[in-house]
Amino acid sequence: MARPVKTVFECMACGATSPKWLGRCPGCGGWSTLEETRAKTGPAAARGGGAAATQERAIALSDVNVDDLMRFSTGLAELDRVLGGGAVQGGVTLVGGDPGIGKSTLLMQALAGMASSGKRALYVTAEESASQVALRARRLGMSGEVMVLATTELEDVLAALSAARYQVVVIDSIQTVRTAELESAAGSVAQVRDVAARLTEVAKRTGPALFLIGHVTKDGSLAGPKVLEHLVDTVLAFEGDPTHAYRILRTTKNRFGPAQEMGVFEMVREGLREVQDASSIFIAERPLRAAGSVVVPTAQGNRPLLVEVQALVAPALYGAPRRVVTGLDANRLAVLLAVVQRKAGIQVLDQDVFASVAGGARVDEPAVDLALCAAVVSSLRDRPVPADMVVLGEVGLAGEVRAVTRPGLRLREAKKLGFVRALLPKASVAHLNEDERSALSLIPVADLEQALQALF
Repeated sequence: MARPVKTVFECMACGATSPKWLGRCPGCGGWSTLEETRAKTGPAAARGGGAAATQERAIALSDVNVDDLMRFSTGLAELDRVLGGGAVQGGVTLVGGDPGIGKSTLLMQALAGMASSGKRALYVTAEESASQVALRARRLGMSGEVMVLATTELEDVLAALSAARYQVVVIDSIQTVRTAELESAAGSVAQVRDVAARLTEVAKRTGPALFLIGHVTKDGSLAGPKVLEHLVDTVLAFEGDPTHAYRILRTTKNRFGPAQEMGVFEMVREGLREVQDASSIFIAERPLRAAGSVVVPTAQGNRPLLVEVQALVAPALYGAPRRVVTGLDANRLAVLLAVVQRKAGIQVLDQDVFASVAGGARVDEPAVDLALCAAVVSSLRDRPVPADMVVLGEVGLAGEVRAVTRPGLRLREAKKLGFVRALLPKASVAHLNEDERSALSLIPVADLEQALQALF
């Protein structure tokens, strides 16, 4: 076991240091801001940083030797999509999600796919024993040869990586691995930051594709320091309602490809199954001629996805009106209700409003605004939106309907699933070519009041 190095406690707000932990920073006076970190010693400390003894010379940008990224498939097309085309040699990917959502299952299947294609793979488990991992692998029907290491010590992981040349490595999970050089407990800010930094350094130097599984907090954000997201190259968020079978994998950061890409999986007994035609699944059980139901074509990265937005408006019988939201932004719903009442003259602020995205999906883009307004008014008036129509558009505070990105991509997906009409912003029509304009019968609108008149 490595001998502990000298550590100090550094303020995360002002940078002041202390030889021991203090509840209040002696520099800025902030409370609970001191975190354990390595002490700087030797010439690097004298210079005020960790710079190397030799200095690099600046060169012209045109003289930089640029090599193509060495990518390889993970064996899962949906995972390759969100990674930007596959795993990158030397790239570090952080995968976060709720407990039990399927993070370990997803990476176990990917690891097996890469191992079966000839890649040397290592699965480091710090939360389960090797026998538990083996049982999961057999349940998933894994055929590739994957090496497993059950340890919570970073030094054991580094020794395994130096002893064999692995091409892909999974750490499950980063919060449960600790280094003996720091005295703090596993999962602390200092431990997570130091462990992630040293693993990233090894990945950049020796070239394996490194996947880190991260925990999330109660509000759904990745646990640990925010610097953890800055250290890695790609951040993937695994989402989904445990009561639904479908899981969504989103890219929130990607240095090697486009962000905001999305992959869809279905949880079955044999593990996670890829869903190629996600739109048809999310609207498969849509009730026809039902008030409060509207289909909106969303665009997640380069992938169009049709989802059903539902709203239920009921009289507020118990004091203040309630706002219950699933799969949408609750603050955005409150803003849109105010716009509907003030700009369209429809009394909704005194009503209970329940809104959701059917199927367990989550939609954050502004193109869903107009569909949400239409669903609320449809439920309030008990008048259904035409079943063959899709609705899209961003709604501003002045009641105007603003253009959305990639309208042609959305309309082509709607046509493929049998829709014949589209209510969309007038400004978006100018961005369509002739084929896209003839795909559906278009109803362009400039403001919310005009849109509601066209619908009802």
